[in-house]
Amino acid sequence: MTERTALITGAAGFIGSHLSERLVADGWRVRGIDCFTDYYDPSLKERNLRGLANEPRFDLERVDLRTADLGKYMKEADAVWHLAAQAGVRASWGKEFETYTTINIQATQRMLEAALEAKPDRFVYASSSSVYGEAPEFPAAETSATNPISPYGVSKLAGEHLAVLYNKSFGIPTVSLRYFTVYGPRQRPDMGFHRFYRMIYGGEPVTVYGDGEQTRDFTYIADVTTANFLAGTVGRPGAVYNVNGGSRASVLEVLSIMEEATGREVQRDFLPKQKGDPLHTGGDPSKARTELGFQPEVDLRTGLFHMNDWIRELLEVE
Repeated sequence: MTERTALITGAAGFIGSHLSERLVADGWRVRGIDCFTDYYDPSLKERNLRGLANEPRFDLERVDLRTADLGKYMKEADAVWHLAAQAGVRASWGKEFETYTTINIQATQRMLEAALEAKPDRFVYASSSSVYGEAPEFPAAETSATNPISPYGVSKLAGEHLAVLYNKSFGIPTVSLRYFTVYGPRQRPDMGFHRFYRMIYGGEPVTVYGDGEQTRDFTYIADVTTANFLAGTVGRPGAVYNVNGGSRASVLEVLSIMEEATGREVQRDFLPKQKGDPLHTGGDPSKARTELGFQPEVDLRTGLFHMNDWIRELLEVE
């Protein structure tokens, strides 16, 4: 069997590093590129790639998608996973939005232009459930109205529209994945569960925005990795899929599980609800199940216990 080659942008990040490991384990050659922006400590990204340090089928280059000659990186790629993005709902307001437009929109357009010549079998775009905002339907299906309520959500929806447009106009086999609240080992330090665990082990009250009854459809990283793999191999070109773990729970329910996982009492510090945070998120998984064969396997309790093991190692908790 001929070795397949993957190009992964954001390969050193939370999802990208897990996907890189999965593809290498399945016999792919992985070409990873990452800009190592300072949105969070770049040393954490370097740590993410420790398991691939001596892997001959993986290589990584520091590349800025906004300025690089992307054609040479995409050349010979059988599949492309475009995971690189400027993340963060709350940070996307104000003067920082320029960063979101250049990284999440302009860089995506440059990647799609490079794909015109490279002609990969699949081009997977990492979108977000943030495109739904306060969805009028619940759970939200891919055909539900999109109404992002943060600049970040707007930028991800714009990238998704570009992916669909390049499929319709030029036949680029794009597949877009709307992730619902991904968590697990290597989660970024600005994300909720990572911050919660740090506060718990630091003996600090956990910050809860709003009353804590808001719910999210939480998706464990191993399941998201599987969804990406399926999208890049059997995803229908032009399609958009929800990727959700089916573990919908409130913030307060999450903290109760964390108390059990850590064996520590969690103090809660309630603050006002933040702009751009929907009250509830939840996705209809039927399209991904039917067309990709995607079935999440990790429930919230199991996933939080796995993440707790990782965070203890990261923080060197005795």
